[in-house]
Amino acid sequence: MTLEEIHGQEPVPAGHDRMQGAGKALRELLVSAQRRGCLTAGVYESAKLMNVDADIVAFCVLAADEEDEGDIALQIHFTLIQAFCCENDIDIVRVSDVGKLAAIVGPSEESGEPRDLHCILITNPNENGWKDAALEKLNSFCEESRNVNDWVPTITLPE
Repeated sequence: MTLEEIHGQEPVPAGHDRMQGAGKALRELLVSAQRRGCLTAGVYESAKLMNVDADIVAFCVLAADEEDEGDIALQIHFTLIQAFCCENDIDIVRVSDVGKLAAIVGPSEESGEPRDLHCILITNPNENGWKDAALEKLNSFCEESRNVNDWVPTITLPE
């Protein structure tokens, strides 16, 4: 009999804590990057930035809800962005809840309009770069995921 059975609780899946930690780290990174002005949102805006200067991109987030899974054009963009990120050693994750992402990032600061959050890039314009514990945690999470052949891991954002 395990401790969980004694207390009548479900055992926590092995990767649950790791996944929950990655979700919290992603939320912290998005808030920090937005405050620093190091966040680019939008599929087209992200593609333009990566085309101009891929070296300043530190992290990539692809987000899609279930209804977006049938959007062929979006899926083609995701495939191209993923290939570009892999080619340029940029860590990349997927998020399956655009609504939670919108609650963290919010509307466009310039216009107040909702923005395209299907692709978000975290940039690091300085050569030295800013050190962010959340970014380091996410980089480790991505590396661990690649070690088990999960090249673009999916992260669940906390409530």
